Amino acid sequence: MTDRRTLVVVGASLAGATAAATLREEGFDGRLVVIGAEDLAPYERPPLSKGYLRGEESLDDLFVRSPDWWKEHDVEMRSGVRVESLDPAERVLTLDEDERLSFDVALIATGSRNRRVGAPGVELEGVLDLRTVADADRIKEAAASGGPAVLIGMGFIGAEVAASLRALDVDVTVVEPFETPMQRALGMEAGRALADIHADHGVKMRFADSLERFEGNGRVERVVTTLGDELDAAFAVVGVGVQPNAEIWPGELAVDGGIPVGPTLESEVPGVFAAGDVASHEHPMFGRIRVEHFDNAIKMGEAAARNMLGAGAVFDDPHWFWSDQYDVQVQMVGRAPEGAHTIMRGSHADRSFCSFSLDEEGVLRAVTSLAWPRDVRRSIKLVQAGARPDPEALADPEVDIRTLLPKEE
Repeated sequence: MTDRRTLVVVGASLAGATAAATLREEGFDGRLVVIGAEDLAPYERPPLSKGYLRGEESLDDLFVRSPDWWKEHDVEMRSGVRVESLDPAERVLTLDEDERLSFDVALIATGSRNRRVGAPGVELEGVLDLRTVADADRIKEAAASGGPAVLIGMGFIGAEVAASLRALDVDVTVVEPFETPMQRALGMEAGRALADIHADHGVKMRFADSLERFEGNGRVERVVTTLGDELDAAFAVVGVGVQPNAEIWPGELAVDGGIPVGPTLESEVPGVFAAGDVASHEHPMFGRIRVEHFDNAIKMGEAAARNMLGAGAVFDDPHWFWSDQYDVQVQMVGRAPEGAHTIMRGSHADRSFCSFSLDEEGVLRAVTSLAWPRDVRRSIKLVQAGARPDPEALADPEVDIRTLLPKEE
């Protein structure tokens, strides 16, 4: 018998689209509506700073499912539509142009948006950022001029865009307030090793400095930093982080700005879930966290879909992510606590290493690697199990990480 409920996914993001596809794959045959603000079918964003930006991948390569898939599986894909508000008592969404849509169960997967800088000149033509396919197209067009380009920020997006622009033979200078690339994620020593790799590829980096203003006559021509550097710029790309698109949430937001959800991704409103960048999740291992990475969006979308159908399963993924820059891959799993004890395989000096972060009780909480891809993936189950591996075994590259998983009793 056909399920007569209406399930709505707010946000045609990777998390939202994955959830919608999972709902159909899990057998839900009722009304399923996906609402997305962009005019395109749901697509993956990581290639925008890598393969798509370099011209190695096409738009068709990015789609979560082919655009025809949604129609073939009877999914109402409402593209180019925004949700203005959610009424938890009436279980109604108000869309733009005052359209009202009733639902039985809903998933909020509205993702995040780029943080804006308030510096003078930010409105000049050629000051760009990267979030959408259209943004990537604008950067590709600007890169065709050869630059020079100035990047503001060297977190994930800034570091990846810098590598891609260098592959396109664009002259690149980065202005970064921290002392290394991706310092928050990697720490100082690993960040310095990554900085050396970028320097080898010709990226000029201004660390411990920040944006003061953009200058130009109608179009950006210079970037002036707070330390007084004047950097020529044919275009600039700003990447200073994101903020969750949580405005439709009628309750209080979490400290991290996300929609607070419990271990099963369900909010305080029964039958309303959140997943992806916008979800502030009460994680059973790490406490309340909000994660902005590709792998998490997929896994959260799948888990949320099953819980929307009543599975009630705790989402305890330890969160794995990666970043490709040149021929080097950065990987990380877990969350390192403050004051963590670190054990190293390989060396920072060789720019090839894997570091293991243990808490004060010897529990493995996070693993980070640079040009050492094997052991991070092999450590996922150890982090998930709260394992206390032998530090000497962790330091020995001849020891297979998988053998350190506690034996089941």
